[in-house]
Amino acid sequence: MKIDATAFRAPKGKLRLKDYPTRVDPFYADEDDAEDRLAKLVKGIGEQQELLYASDRWSLLLIFQAMDAAGKDGTIKHVLSGVNPQGCQVFSFKQPSAAELDHDFLWRTSLCLPERGRIGVFNRSYYEEVLVVRVHPEFLAAQRLPAGPDEDDAFWENRYRSIRDHEAHLSRNGTRVVKFFLNVSREEQRQRFLARLDDPSKNWKFSMGDVRERDRWDDYQAAYGDCIAATHTREAPWYLVPADDKRNARLIVARIVLDTLKKLELSAPRLTRQQRGELDASRKALEKRSKG
Repeated sequence: MKIDATAFRAPKGKLRLKDYPTRVDPFYADEDDAEDRLAKLVKGIGEQQELLYASDRWSLLLIFQAMDAAGKDGTIKHVLSGVNPQGCQVFSFKQPSAAELDHDFLWRTSLCLPERGRIGVFNRSYYEEVLVVRVHPEFLAAQRLPAGPDEDDAFWENRYRSIRDHEAHLSRNGTRVVKFFLNVSREEQRQRFLARLDDPSKNWKFSMGDVRERDRWDDYQAAYGDCIAATHTREAPWYLVPADDKRNARLIVARIVLDTLKKLELSAPRLTRQQRGELDASRKALEKRSKG
């Protein structure tokens, strides 16, 4: 039951999300096996993150997008549970503030990009500007742009191009970008919403806005399909992760993250002759003091 990460990589060209599964055969035998497999992947990610931090040449940006209740929070929590908090930064982007609306749509996320040696996680991202905003173009009024979608047929393509250029720039400068769409079915989403209503400890996660947005399901599916097709590149690939089975989704995401880090061929920095000499001198000084 080995996971082939490439099987979940988005295709080139146009795509329809309804052609892609929200559930696949599990990569685990039972619940205990799923936990064991995830633990091994998480351990590997933690080891690679230490090398990422030590080498200080690359950074990794993981972007998670999905419909509500697809499991973004839980996936991030479980997959990165073995990463040193000093080497990982997680940001969740909600409705933009007045200050953020006075800048271009990439500005607020650019402030949160990971430093070299670190893993950055965007729980939602600048992609909201071609997803939520495309489904609700009335939100553009607050951005006071020179031209909106009604005035310029190329408006959304220009935003896609800005995103592609942005991610290509990040790639050229040492930030590897990997994007995940957690593909949940409408029925599974309904069941998860009901579970939130039934569990008092999860009531806070639910809002009537979630139900209203469900009514725009087809619009969101179309927006996601266009967005993924337009911004899936070699430098910043999209992965379509079947998300109806949370355990399976976490295993798939963890495998992709680990494979991505391994492809960077990370290693601890090699010491210069001078640095080795300083270490030898330090050892002798410490040994001498212990004898004294």
